[in-house]
Amino acid sequence: MAAMDLLLAAVGWIGAALLLAGYALVSTSRLSGDGLPYQVVNLVGAVALMVNSAYNAAWPSAGLNLVWAVIGVAALVKLARVGVAK
Repeated sequence: MAAMDLLLAAVGWIGAALLLAGYALVSTSRLSGDGLPYQVVNLVGAVALMVNSAYNAAWPSAGLNLVWAVIGVAALVKLARVGVAK
């Protein structure tokens, strides 16, 4: 496996782990779903999976994660506007 393949596989696994961890933390009430920490974890995870999916030409997954990332950015903008950092 080439170094780039290995790097982007790791990026994908990290993204998946971040999304799952965020979901688990919100589901167990350890993080607020509308708070800054969850939104950052969600955004970074989505971007990582989007990059991995695009690299592997998995376009439906890349598109889904692009939308997921846009939602994350919109949530962060909203949090910034109201000045909330939960």
